Amino acid sequence: MILPDYEDVVAAAQRIEGYAHKTPVMQSSILNHALDAEIFFKCENLQRMGAFKFRGAFNALAQLDASQRKRGVIAFSSGNHAQGIALSASLLGIPATIVMPLDAPKAKRAATEGYGANVVQYDRYTQDREAITAELAEKFGYTVIHAYDYAPVIAGQGTAVKELIEEVGELDALFAPLGGGGLLAGSALAARALSPDCKIYGVEPEAGNDGQQSFRTGSIVKIGTPKTLADGAQTSALGHLNFSIIQRDVSDIYTATDAQLVNEMAFFASRMKLVVEPTGCLGLAAVRAQAESLRGKRVGIVISGGNVDLDNYSRLLAGAF
Repeated sequence: MILPDYEDVVAAAQRIEGYAHKTPVMQSSILNHALDAEIFFKCENLQRMGAFKFRGAFNALAQLDASQRKRGVIAFSSGNHAQGIALSASLLGIPATIVMPLDAPKAKRAATEGYGANVVQYDRYTQDREAITAELAEKFGYTVIHAYDYAPVIAGQGTAVKELIEEVGELDALFAPLGGGGLLAGSALAARALSPDCKIYGVEPEAGNDGQQSFRTGSIVKIGTPKTLADGAQTSALGHLNFSIIQRDVSDIYTATDAQLVNEMAFFASRMKLVVEPTGCLGLAAVRAQAESLRGKRVGIVISGGNVDLDNYSRLLAGAF
């Protein structure tokens, strides 16, 4: 098992330049005052297709050879990786098929299809998405682009934190959402190289704390599909490549409840005028919970995405006020 390293992140940054947005880093004076810390948000909700996933998807597809490009690619995703693959494939002229759960947010499915991908639906609670993907790949010769347990994807995701630290300088702590581990692993590669003393934390939904269990027991723990608002983190287990990096480089893994995520969605909307999906709120929820230990610190938070159905978004925010 060959792990990606920081040089892969640097190569990915060069590969995606001109295609991915260099997303803004934002601060909130009211939050900094309340927490007595400097909080830097890397706003990947403002990335192309609305999430960090475009980075890893484009980096992976850009490395395919002519034969692979002609046959096409396949991926499974609840939405953001799906959109990242679909958009990247469209830009590169590659056919794409996405295996997507029936209950994926409507906005994410519509965008995926809008970018030109073929969507195959399944029931995430009764069917095996990996088996469906493998069967289609075998039948049609597609290249499988895993959403997180894939070195080019991990390296691509790491470019977000590379940009963050290059812009604001070294950090004392970094918080990133955790689903399958691609973002956290890639972020760790960048942070370890550019801010060696930075403590790195993953944050996942309380209902799906397989990553936390894995980290603390030292082996990958697999759980049933968690029921949480954070659909971007509804994974059952960490990827093997990601777990190796997380074990080596991450300080701890925290969790957040759905109620905490809704509160942070409301904060982003009312105070920072940002649309952030529940998964993208994981980092801030954990920072608030750990506020006492972060006083006087420089803290980076990756806002992973902003793709949320507007009717659901409105309903959740209405309940928060």
